[in-house]
Parts: sequence; structure tokens; C-alpha cells
Amino acid sequence: MSQFKNLRLFKGKISFLVDLRATWTILILFIVTLLALVISTGLGDMNINPINVVKTFFGGGSSIEQLVVLKFRLPRILVAMFVGIALAMAGGILQGIIRNPLASPDIIGITGGAGAAVVSFLAIFSNKDNSLTVSIGWMPIAAFLGATIVAFLVYFLAWKDGVSPIRLVLIGIGISAVMKAITTLLMLVGPIYRASEANIWLTGTVNGSSWGNVKVIVPWVLILTLISFLSARKINVQEFGDELATGVGSHVQRQRFFLLLLSTALVGAAVAFGGGIGFVGLMAPHIARRLVGSSFGVLLPASACIGGILVMVADLIGRTVFTPLEVPAGVFTAAIGAPYFIYLLFKSKSA
Repeated sequence: MSQFKNLRLFKGKISFLVDLRATWTILILFIVTLLALVISTGLGDMNINPINVVKTFFGGGSSIEQLVVLKFRLPRILVAMFVGIALAMAGGILQGIIRNPLASPDIIGITGGAGAAVVSFLAIFSNKDNSLTVSIGWMPIAAFLGATIVAFLVYFLAWKDGVSPIRLVLIGIGISAVMKAITTLLMLVGPIYRASEANIWLTGTVNGSSWGNVKVIVPWVLILTLISFLSARKINVQEFGDELATGVGSHVQRQRFFLLLLSTALVGAAVAFGGGIGFVGLMAPHIARRLVGSSFGVLLPASACIGGILVMVADLIGRTVFTPLEVPAGVFTAAIGAPYFIYLLFKSKSA
């Protein structure tokens, strides 16, 4: 039996070559993601049976279960899931543009740019009571602007008769260091309580997420995810290299710029509501590549599921294992991601 099946729609006007094994893997990952959502929602100071959690989603359960699930936990867990999805998708796209599985939004400075913009936003629009004086809906816009400015800057500085992937990485590393310095400066010159709050946020946490956050991040990430899926073919062509991609009729530089902007928008959404949760953009696409192969048509959906699972599990550990203390999710993604990154470097050196 062939691994691939040709799927034709609208009397053959649209056709897809479906990888059956990868499709089943993605379906399993999707089910695991939903299970992680239900289990994570049920665990905490008050443990709730997964069946009761599902009933509560559909209006059942006791009043206390509805309060705990719908008001306290579900918004936070949904935000964690969509932050993971956004970071994983952004990392997958960047790895395709740069043609390097070690690339991630953290490394080329996009996450740093979004972080610096959000710290500036909090410093400028917070009052003495530590409350925002403007709608929180503006925060992803600020993160997106910060990430976009950095992406433009990296792209402009890396330009020399076109943008080569290696120049993009080297310039990005330098810009990332500058963004960290700017963020530290903003925290030092601001009030101490804001610096402390910003420091926790930069580590990466979804604590304090509300339904207001969910209403902003979910449509934002869903739209960008759909665009990313539709752009998978462009990313596949980018991986051929500039000469071959140009030879098959691809507008390499224009498509590279569009994909960089798409990745930037995803990072902006993630950083605005999850802070600087690191290494998800590196780990998720790499794990997905091991499971479904390197074609971005299947790599991006698999990465999205793995990213959502990683951040939900990291958040679950952070809020349950060390109670009454609460540890930011970014601590655990970094604790897993940093050794994994060293392992990848060691493996690539040995190859």
C-alpha cells in the first residue's frame, strides 16, 4: 500500500498529495493536544475528573467546577496552548527560510524585539496602581510592532545583493543582544515593582491570563496559522536554495520577506501574552521533523500541536509541582530546551 494518496477536489481543479502516515501522526498529536488541555484544566489545588472537565466545557458540572474550570483555569490554559502554537509555527517558518534546523525566533532577535516593545508598553501605559491605562488589546500590536521593527532591521542590515541565510543569522544574533540590553535598561530605569513584574514576564508565564486575552490571541493565531499552512509550498521551495528556487520560478527574496513577516506576526502574538518563553520555536519543529518528515505541509501542523503541548505541560508543572510557589513556564521550557539545543549542536558537529 502506497504511503501517499492523490486527493482531488472540485472535479480535479484542486489536488493534493496526502502523506497518509504523516496525516495519522498529526491526528494523534491533535488528540494528545486535546487530552493535555483537558487534563491540565482538571489539575491544580482542586483536582477535577477529566470527564467532569469535559461536561463543564458544555455547561455541565457543579457550580464550583464551573467557577474553577471556566473562570480560573481554562483562559490560562488556552492562552498557553495558543502561545505554544504560535512559537512553534514561527520557529518552523524561520527554519525553512534560513535552511537550518537550529534557527529560532529567539536566536535572530525577533523575540527580543517583541519583548523590548512590551516592556516599553507596560512602562509607558501603567499607572501608579500597576494597572494599564489603555486596553490590553493593544499589547499584541505593540509586540508585533517591536518584532516587525527588529525583523526589518535584521533584513535591512543582512541585505547585500539579496539576503543570504547565514548573514540573516549573524546579524540577528547581534540585534538580539542589543534588544536584551535595551530591555534591561528599561527595567533598570523603571520603578522596582514594574522591573520585578517585567522580569517574571520575560522569563515566560501565562499567569493572570483572562478571557480578554483569549479573545485577542485566538483569532490572531488562527488566521496566521491558516496563512502559514497555505504558505507551506513557498517554504518548501525556499529550502531548495536560492538558485534552484529561482530556477523553478519562485520570487525568492519577495517570498522570504513575506515569510519573515509572517513569522514575526506569530512571535508578536506569542510574546504579548506569554512573555519570553524560550526554545519552543526550536524544539517543536525539530521534534515534528523526526515524526512526520521535512515537508512543511505536514511539518507545520505537527509543530503547532507539539508547541501547544510543550507550553501547556510546562505551565502545568509550574503551577502544580512547587505549590504554593508558582514557577513561570519559561523556566521549564528553558530547562528542557537548553540541553536539547546543546545536544543538537553536538550532533550537527558530529555529523
